[in-house]
Amino acid sequence: MFGVLDILNLAHAAIFMLAAFVCLSVVLAGYPLIAGLLAAIVAAGLVGVILDRVAFAPLRRRNAGTLVPLISSIGFAMIIEAIARGIYGVNDHQFPSLVRQAPPITLGPVTFTLFDVAILAASIVLMVALAYVMRATKLGREIRAVADDRMAAALLGIDIDRTIALTFFIASALGGAAGVLAGLQYNSVVFDMGGRIELKGLAVIILGGMGSITGAVIGGFILGITETLAVAFISSSWRDAIAFGVMFLILIARPAGLLGRRALRTA
Repeated sequence: MFGVLDILNLAHAAIFMLAAFVCLSVVLAGYPLIAGLLAAIVAAGLVGVILDRVAFAPLRRRNAGTLVPLISSIGFAMIIEAIARGIYGVNDHQFPSLVRQAPPITLGPVTFTLFDVAILAASIVLMVALAYVMRATKLGREIRAVADDRMAAALLGIDIDRTIALTFFIASALGGAAGVLAGLQYNSVVFDMGGRIELKGLAVIILGGMGSITGAVIGGFILGITETLAVAFISSSWRDAIAFGVMFLILIARPAGLLGRRALRTA
């Protein structure tokens, strides 16, 4: 989304949370988990399109710059969180125990469950699918063209508004899937769960390189591995300090991020 619009969407964390609640509601209604995941992905994508139409498109037509849409996305996020709080309350919600039943597997010093493997596999499938869409489909080429030069893309016949709306749909759908997987991993769904990942998400974007999808994936793995090793070998209380310290050192060496490029901006 940053690569196409050159703005940060701070409503992403709210969509992350909303999707987890959608999945939880579907599962509690008696439907299988996969149905809940698919419903959450579609719902998150549609909310992303609404976000674009309501909070971004009017400002984009008025050439409002980058700061005003950023503030608009914060307002949209607050509305979503207020709706979720009104419907589900402030208490922590959990998935039914049947959803998370899986025997533990031990390989040497490592213990995990098939449920953990399923979450990792789902994440990899989504990343591969995104890479395929961006690199091997007409939509992906259109998105990259709009990101590179919006005016030139329009002259070539690309529908800019449609491409941006689809970008919002894809980005929000992926955020929704992440919300469901995080809710399942920690077995915790609460209205402010998106705030827990928002700061780290922004940090990962910067670490990977602004606008680089591959860089964001690599940055996410670096942050996750650093946090895990910090907890395992030092202390959980030092987890964030060590993780952000490592990121700080990387950015000193590469100010543009791991896969970022220096860009010249003119007024």
